Amino acid sequence: MKHISSQPLLQAAILAIVFSAAGRAEQSSTVAVSKQELQAKIEYCKTCHGLSGQGFRGAFPMPRLAEQQPEYLENQLRAFIERRRTNPVMFNVAHVLSPSMVTALAAHFKDLNPKPLGGAPRELMAAGKTIYEDGLPGANVPPCASCHGPEAKGDGAFPRLAGQLHDYIFRKLVNWSRERGQDPAKPDTSAIMEPIAHGLTEPQIAAVAAYLSYLE
Repeated sequence: MKHISSQPLLQAAILAIVFSAAGRAEQSSTVAVSKQELQAKIEYCKTCHGLSGQGFRGAFPMPRLAEQQPEYLENQLRAFIERRRTNPVMFNVAHVLSPSMVTALAAHFKDLNPKPLGGAPRELMAAGKTIYEDGLPGANVPPCASCHGPEAKGDGAFPRLAGQLHDYIFRKLVNWSRERGQDPAKPDTSAIMEPIAHGLTEPQIAAVAAYLSYLE
Protein backbone atom coordinates (compact mmCIF):
# COMPACT_ATOMS: atom_id res chain seq x y z
CA MET A 1 0.00 0.00 0.00
CA LYS A 2 1.38 3.43 -0.95
CA HIS A 3 1.84 6.28 1.51
CA ILE A 4 2.51 9.93 0.89
CA SER A 5 5.43 11.72 2.49
CA SER A 6 5.25 12.53 6.20
CA GLN A 7 3.28 15.57 7.25
CA PRO A 8 4.59 16.94 10.57
CA LEU A 9 1.62 19.25 11.16
CA LEU A 10 -0.86 16.42 10.60
CA GLN A 11 1.09 14.12 12.93
CA ALA A 12 1.25 16.80 15.62
CA ALA A 13 -2.49 17.36 15.36
CA ILE A 14 -3.13 13.63 15.69
CA LEU A 15 -0.99 13.39 18.84
CA ALA A 16 -2.60 16.45 20.43
CA ILE A 17 -6.09 15.14 19.79
CA VAL A 18 -5.35 11.61 20.99
CA PHE A 19 -3.82 12.89 24.23
CA SER A 20 -6.73 15.29 24.74
CA ALA A 21 -9.25 12.48 24.22
CA ALA A 22 -7.39 10.25 26.65
CA GLY A 23 -7.46 12.98 29.29
CA ARG A 24 -11.19 13.43 28.92
CA ALA A 25 -11.74 9.66 29.10
CA GLU A 26 -10.12 9.57 32.52
CA GLN A 27 -12.82 11.90 33.79
CA SER A 28 -15.68 9.50 32.94
CA SER A 29 -17.97 8.54 35.79
CA THR A 30 -17.76 5.00 37.15
CA VAL A 31 -21.36 4.90 38.42
CA ALA A 32 -23.04 1.77 37.06
CA VAL A 33 -25.99 1.98 34.66
CA SER A 34 -28.83 -0.49 35.26
CA LYS A 35 -29.84 -2.92 32.53
CA GLN A 36 -33.29 -1.38 32.43
CA GLU A 37 -31.94 2.14 31.93
CA LEU A 38 -29.55 1.00 29.23
CA GLN A 39 -32.21 -0.98 27.37
CA ALA A 40 -34.55 2.01 27.42
CA LYS A 41 -31.90 4.18 25.78
CA ILE A 42 -31.07 1.48 23.23
CA GLU A 43 -34.73 1.28 22.21
CA TYR A 44 -34.76 5.06 21.83
CA CYS A 45 -31.65 4.97 19.62
CA LYS A 46 -33.37 2.44 17.35
CA THR A 47 -35.97 5.00 16.34
CA CYS A 48 -33.36 6.81 14.23
CA HIS A 49 -30.38 4.47 13.86
CA GLY A 50 -32.30 1.33 12.98
CA LEU A 51 -32.29 -2.22 14.25
CA SER A 52 -28.95 -3.34 15.68
CA GLY A 53 -27.54 0.11 14.95
CA GLN A 54 -27.33 -0.68 11.23
CA GLY A 55 -28.35 2.82 10.14
CA PHE A 56 -31.56 3.97 8.50
CA ARG A 57 -32.63 5.83 5.39
CA GLY A 58 -35.56 8.15 5.88
CA ALA A 59 -35.80 11.86 5.11
CA PHE A 60 -32.08 11.91 5.93
CA PRO A 61 -29.57 9.06 6.19
CA MET A 62 -29.01 8.10 9.82
CA PRO A 63 -25.53 6.71 10.52
CA ARG A 64 -24.63 3.15 11.33
CA LEU A 65 -23.48 2.86 14.96
CA ALA A 66 -22.86 -0.89 14.95
CA GLU A 67 -19.22 -1.93 15.53
CA GLN A 68 -18.21 1.68 15.95
CA GLN A 69 -15.13 2.43 18.03
CA PRO A 70 -16.35 3.18 21.59
CA GLU A 71 -13.85 6.00 22.09
CA TYR A 72 -15.05 7.68 18.92
CA LEU A 73 -18.72 7.39 19.88
CA GLU A 74 -18.03 8.80 23.33
CA ASN A 75 -16.04 11.68 21.83
CA GLN A 76 -18.82 12.54 19.38
CA LEU A 77 -21.53 12.49 22.05
CA ARG A 78 -19.40 14.88 24.11
CA ALA A 79 -18.91 17.03 21.01
CA PHE A 80 -22.69 17.33 20.63
CA ILE A 81 -23.07 18.17 24.32
CA GLU A 82 -20.32 20.81 24.18
CA ARG A 83 -21.62 22.15 20.84
CA ARG A 84 -18.32 21.45 19.12
CA ARG A 85 -20.41 19.49 16.63
CA THR A 86 -23.73 20.97 15.57
CA ASN A 87 -26.86 18.87 15.34
CA PRO A 88 -29.96 20.09 17.19
CA VAL A 89 -31.49 16.61 17.45
CA MET A 90 -28.35 14.98 18.80
CA PHE A 91 -27.71 17.81 21.25
CA ASN A 92 -31.12 17.17 22.77
CA VAL A 93 -30.40 13.45 22.90
CA ALA A 94 -26.86 13.66 24.21
CA HIS A 95 -26.99 16.39 26.83
CA VAL A 96 -29.25 14.33 29.12
CA LEU A 97 -26.92 11.30 29.10
CA SER A 98 -24.72 10.66 32.10
CA PRO A 99 -21.03 9.86 31.47
CA SER A 100 -21.74 6.27 32.52
CA MET A 101 -24.63 5.97 30.05
CA VAL A 102 -22.45 7.34 27.25
CA THR A 103 -19.84 4.68 28.01
CA ALA A 104 -22.45 1.91 28.26
CA LEU A 105 -24.06 2.84 24.94
CA ALA A 106 -20.70 2.98 23.18
CA ALA A 107 -19.81 -0.47 24.48
CA HIS A 108 -23.20 -1.84 23.41
CA PHE A 109 -22.94 -0.67 19.81
CA LYS A 110 -19.37 -1.94 19.50
CA ASP A 111 -20.64 -5.51 19.94
CA LEU A 112 -23.30 -5.36 17.19
CA ASN A 113 -22.59 -6.76 13.73
CA PRO A 114 -25.47 -6.41 11.23
CA LYS A 115 -24.89 -6.56 7.48
CA PRO A 116 -24.23 -3.20 5.78
CA LEU A 117 -27.26 -1.63 4.11
CA GLY A 118 -25.33 -1.06 0.87
CA GLY A 119 -27.15 0.66 -1.98
CA ALA A 120 -24.26 2.69 -3.38
CA PRO A 121 -23.35 2.55 -7.09
CA ARG A 122 -20.95 -0.40 -7.32
CA GLU A 123 -19.21 1.06 -10.35
CA LEU A 124 -17.67 3.70 -8.05
CA MET A 125 -16.05 1.19 -5.72
CA ALA A 126 -12.79 0.68 -7.61
CA ALA A 127 -11.98 4.39 -7.67
CA GLY A 128 -12.99 4.69 -4.02
CA LYS A 129 -10.72 1.81 -3.03
CA THR A 130 -7.76 3.49 -4.74
CA ILE A 131 -8.33 6.77 -2.92
CA TYR A 132 -8.85 4.98 0.38
CA GLU A 133 -5.63 2.99 0.10
CA ASP A 134 -3.35 5.43 -1.74
CA GLY A 135 -4.75 8.89 -1.07
CA LEU A 136 -4.36 11.73 -3.54
CA PRO A 137 -0.75 12.96 -3.30
CA GLY A 138 -1.37 15.75 -5.80
CA ALA A 139 -4.15 17.16 -3.59
CA ASN A 140 -2.23 16.54 -0.34
CA VAL A 141 -4.84 13.98 0.74
CA PRO A 142 -3.27 11.08 2.67
CA PRO A 143 -4.54 7.50 2.42
CA CYS A 144 -7.71 7.09 4.48
CA ALA A 145 -6.24 3.78 5.64
CA SER A 146 -3.44 5.59 7.47
CA CYS A 147 -5.90 6.57 10.23
CA HIS A 148 -8.94 4.34 9.72
CA GLY A 149 -7.00 1.12 9.10
CA PRO A 150 -6.61 -1.12 6.04
CA GLU A 151 -10.07 -2.63 6.58
CA ALA A 152 -11.67 0.68 7.64
CA LYS A 153 -12.43 -0.66 11.10
CA GLY A 154 -11.03 2.39 12.88
CA ASP A 155 -8.93 2.58 15.99
CA GLY A 156 -9.68 4.45 19.21
CA ALA A 157 -10.54 8.06 18.37
CA PHE A 158 -10.54 7.26 14.65
CA PRO A 159 -13.95 5.91 13.59
CA ARG A 160 -14.90 2.73 11.84
CA LEU A 161 -16.04 3.56 8.31
CA ALA A 162 -16.65 0.03 7.03
CA GLY A 163 -20.35 -0.52 6.34
CA GLN A 164 -21.31 3.10 6.93
CA LEU A 165 -24.16 4.45 4.79
CA HIS A 166 -22.67 5.96 1.66
CA ASP A 167 -25.11 8.87 1.57
CA TYR A 168 -24.34 9.67 5.21
CA ILE A 169 -20.58 9.74 4.53
CA PHE A 170 -21.15 11.95 1.49
CA ARG A 171 -23.29 14.45 3.41
CA LYS A 172 -20.84 14.67 6.29
CA LEU A 173 -17.76 15.23 4.14
CA VAL A 174 -19.25 17.84 1.81
CA ASN A 175 -20.59 19.76 4.82
CA TRP A 176 -17.69 19.12 7.16
CA SER A 177 -16.92 22.68 8.28
CA ARG A 178 -20.58 23.52 8.81
CA GLU A 179 -20.96 20.84 11.46
CA ARG A 180 -17.58 19.84 12.87
CA GLY A 181 -14.92 21.79 14.74
CA GLN A 182 -17.27 24.52 15.92
CA ASP A 183 -15.10 25.37 18.95
CA PRO A 184 -11.50 25.92 17.78
CA ALA A 185 -10.42 26.15 21.43
CA LYS A 186 -11.35 22.48 21.85
CA PRO A 187 -10.02 20.67 18.77
CA ASP A 188 -10.90 17.05 18.11
CA THR A 189 -10.49 14.66 15.18
CA SER A 190 -12.34 17.16 13.01
CA ALA A 191 -9.14 19.22 12.94
CA ILE A 192 -7.45 16.38 11.06
CA MET A 193 -10.31 15.75 8.67
CA GLU A 194 -11.09 19.33 7.69
CA PRO A 195 -8.29 19.79 5.12
CA ILE A 196 -8.83 16.25 3.85
CA ALA A 197 -12.55 16.81 3.32
CA HIS A 198 -11.80 20.06 1.51
CA GLY A 199 -9.19 18.34 -0.65
CA LEU A 200 -11.67 15.88 -2.13
CA THR A 201 -14.07 16.67 -4.96
CA GLU A 202 -17.68 15.55 -4.65
CA PRO A 203 -17.20 12.72 -7.21
CA GLN A 204 -14.17 11.52 -5.23
CA ILE A 205 -16.15 11.62 -1.99
CA ALA A 206 -18.95 9.65 -3.62
CA ALA A 207 -16.46 7.01 -4.79
CA VAL A 208 -14.87 6.58 -1.36
CA ALA A 209 -18.29 6.47 0.29
CA ALA A 210 -19.45 3.77 -2.13
CA TYR A 211 -16.37 1.65 -1.47
CA LEU A 212 -16.72 1.93 2.31
CA SER A 213 -20.44 1.20 2.35
CA TYR A 214 -19.94 -2.40 1.21
CA LEU A 215 -17.12 -3.31 3.58
CA GLU A 216 -18.04 -5.65 6.46
